Amino acid sequence: MDWNAIVQAILSPGPQVVVSALIMILGFAFGMKASRAILSGLYLGVGFVGMTMAINALVAAVSPAAKALAVHTGINLPTVDFGWTGAAAITWAWPLAFAFFAVEIGVNVIMLLTKTTDTINADMWNVWGIALTAYTVFSFTSSYLWAFVAGAIQVVIMLKLGDMWRDEIHDLLGYPGVTTTHIEAFTAVIMWPVNRLMDFIPVFNMQWDAKTLKKRIGILSEPVVMGFIIGLILALAGRYSVGNALNLAVTTGAIMAIFPVMAKFFMDSLTPFGTTMSDFMKKRFKNRDFVIGLDWPILGQSTELWVTMVILIPVSILYAAVLPGNTILPFAGVINYCLGVGGLLLTGGNLLRMVVLGVIYEPVFLYAGTYFSNVFTELAKSTKAIKVPAGSQVSWSSMEAPDLRYLMAKGFQGNWLQIVLLIALLALFWVVYRSFKKNPIPAKRYRKTVAKGTKTSSAKAEA
Repeated sequence: MDWNAIVQAILSPGPQVVVSALIMILGFAFGMKASRAILSGLYLGVGFVGMTMAINALVAAVSPAAKALAVHTGINLPTVDFGWTGAAAITWAWPLAFAFFAVEIGVNVIMLLTKTTDTINADMWNVWGIALTAYTVFSFTSSYLWAFVAGAIQVVIMLKLGDMWRDEIHDLLGYPGVTTTHIEAFTAVIMWPVNRLMDFIPVFNMQWDAKTLKKRIGILSEPVVMGFIIGLILALAGRYSVGNALNLAVTTGAIMAIFPVMAKFFMDSLTPFGTTMSDFMKKRFKNRDFVIGLDWPILGQSTELWVTMVILIPVSILYAAVLPGNTILPFAGVINYCLGVGGLLLTGGNLLRMVVLGVIYEPVFLYAGTYFSNVFTELAKSTKAIKVPAGSQVSWSSMEAPDLRYLMAKGFQGNWLQIVLLIALLALFWVVYRSFKKNPIPAKRYRKTVAKGTKTSSAKAEA
């Protein structure tokens, strides 16, 4: 029996079908009425479809402008950026990819039984990200053992990320009983030290969320207006004609306005589901409060998320032009979800912090895209899942958790310096995790600081 073919057939409809079906099944298991369980599943599917359509429309609109900007800055880089869709395609084509469903489920069950997590990961679609980490390690070590160890480590991290973000997501978006387990949120770990330094700079301790900005600057804070302005600037930087520039501006403004509307379906799906699941678990498991781990688009309601990622588009293009040694031009991966998601959850939606952190950490992803181009090209050629242009390489300019994947690949290869750095990174992750367990909702911390009218650091506010 070809298990790989079976798994591929199940996943082929996409996350909007797979995850929606899982939510329906879990809804029945948790005792939801059939009508509510079905509606929760369907609304979740609508949310994913709507969000995907909006994201694809945004990419389609801004990619030509980004390419035009690159042309006018004289960039000529040989590595083709195929984005997450290309990375997913070649990873699912790897014969061992399906085996990581067992790794993900097995580790999750063990951690639930040992009470080392309260997250039940339903994000089965993104198992390919675990498989990609495993293949990356295998390509460096030629060891299947280390590949599976790396995959298991990533699962543990994803589940602990789910535990870490649950209160923050509830506070920001109002979703009870759900979290995100996507590994791209791991970017918050390397952002954390700089974010802590920002705690001692008064301007960063002010409220910079969309609601506060609306009070300060009025109409300019509306998503449609911010999208219009950003799109216009990007178009003019790419030397568009006035008509085409206005067209892009209106399009980006419209898409920015659509994101919160699409996210409402997540609210309609996840609020009754989360409440039912929480009640079910509390009755049967004393002192346990489980959450369901889902994909990152459940965060799409946040205006700060999209504003940050769109602002960083020209920043990434300019970095690509000037960074020595970079060979990749951001194109399919020009919208860096890692910076947006990690920054949003780490800062509680502080837009100023998110943008500054994005500017600081964008080079990490470009250099990762350059470094791992051989790995992606080798996998693409061996699986024949996509065609690699003659004389070119393929890679991903916004690769998720590049620091973790690099250090595991080099560390398991036997490089002692990378082993030490991997241990240090995991230790930092634990520090960040403990910090969020102690103070789980940074947005409230900033609100408290502003309400007191003080410019003290968050460290003092916590004390």
